[in-house]
Amino acid sequence: MHLRGRTPPRDAVHHPLFARFYARFSVAADARGGIAAYREELLAGLSGRVVEIGAGNGLNFAHYPGAVSEVVALEPERSLRQLAVRAALRAEVPVDVVPGAAEAIPMKNEGFDAAVASLVLCTVRDLPRAEIRRVLRPGGELRFFEHGLARGRVPAAVQRMADRTVWPLLFGGCHTARDPLVAIEAAGFEVGAYRRLRIPETGPQMPSSPCVLGVARKPFTEE
Repeated sequence: MHLRGRTPPRDAVHHPLFARFYARFSVAADARGGIAAYREELLAGLSGRVVEIGAGNGLNFAHYPGAVSEVVALEPERSLRQLAVRAALRAEVPVDVVPGAAEAIPMKNEGFDAAVASLVLCTVRDLPRAEIRRVLRPGGELRFFEHGLARGRVPAAVQRMADRTVWPLLFGGCHTARDPLVAIEAAGFEVGAYRRLRIPETGPQMPSSPCVLGVARKPFTEE
């Protein structure tokens, strides 16, 4: 819905019930589900100024390497943002948590050396309008760890059915059938090394189980 003549509310994303669930589930998944190791891999080797899109409750903050001079962490959901602020106080690198969404990043052009998208592209309301590339310097990296479209007709069909029914309502607007690699390339990034994951590695597969972790780069020159 588009509001004419009105300024959208600061907290345009509001999922308080999901936020409480996610805050508990994500901590448990990090501790017992191996997610913390993926966060460590995602952020290894970063340096300079970093913008994190959809920081959630700030679980990435503890894994940023010391060469990072500053993290500007965007989180549109108020409850999760408050938790992220607490996590930022415990981080070993400077972290500034601010309201904002991928489609309207409140930062100047080419102001960051790297961007991080961690389990968030599935929830972006208007993915083609995401401004991640705009705020990265030429040659800057996008590190991504995202849910992905399943390989195979049946698992992908299950994902699409979930997305058309209750899954986004229950899980904060998450869409499991998006293909992050296609979306990242469509945004003008050059996709580099990546690997596919299944989370959890064993046991029943959920619509959100197929994931991909990797790096893309903003080209130095425009085509």
